[in-house]
Amino acid sequence: MLTRVKTKYARLKQLIKQLGSVVIAFSAGVDSTLLLKVAHDVLGDKAVAITAVSPTYPANELEEAKQLASQIGARFMLVKTNEFKDENFLSNTPDRCFFCKTELFSLLKHKADKLHIKHVAYGANADDLKDFRPGMKAARQAHAIAPLLEANLTKDEIREISRELGLKTWNKPSYACLASRIPYGTRITTGALNRIEEGENALRALGLKQLRLRYHNETARIEVPPEDFTIILKDGIRAKIVEQLKTLGFRYITIDLEGYRTGSMNPEKKA
Repeated sequence: MLTRVKTKYARLKQLIKQLGSVVIAFSAGVDSTLLLKVAHDVLGDKAVAITAVSPTYPANELEEAKQLASQIGARFMLVKTNEFKDENFLSNTPDRCFFCKTELFSLLKHKADKLHIKHVAYGANADDLKDFRPGMKAARQAHAIAPLLEANLTKDEIREISRELGLKTWNKPSYACLASRIPYGTRITTGALNRIEEGENALRALGLKQLRLRYHNETARIEVPPEDFTIILKDGIRAKIVEQLKTLGFRYITIDLEGYRTGSMNPEKKA
């Protein structure tokens, strides 16, 4: 591990130690898994992982969250979120993530209070400052903290530390909630989220790892890294993708020639 990264890692451990106790918003992604691992190592049972149960969160990710928390040895809890009762979320404005995260952090704070835990933390990192992240505003308003960000850790550095610690998530593809596949202004429904989840599962089953299935009503827009275009365009694979996605109700199946990129649905402004 590079000296720079070792210094940041030491800083992260010190920041978490100072918290005394913490609830971690745990998604089983690269960032929150490292955060939970370090929090458990430093605080033991005073660090609790809580994962949201929501139609925006795929079943396979929920199962992985349970497995990862168990492997780390951390206390683990589930909380059912109610963003589908919020018209602000369902109407899917560019601030959609703010309303979803406001709901999440409110529930996490309630759980933390019941457990007599002082703080709520989440896995934002230094690279997140470069993107449009309304959820970070919700976190600030809820007084949730971001130790990875405070330690100035980038995504690549988080992956490096995760690899050193033996976390299997070190090379896990970046992920975002299923609602991020739906263009702003298109209403969010459980039906649309289910189609996206099933479609992405079908694509992963064909060997694709880093991908997004963007939802445009009758059209499915597939984003994969350009080097994976050849996988999709193999005759047998292409035909299978078309068949499976049409079975889910998509009429048109397209490949985005720009390839996979985070935030392709985001407005041009930055947070």
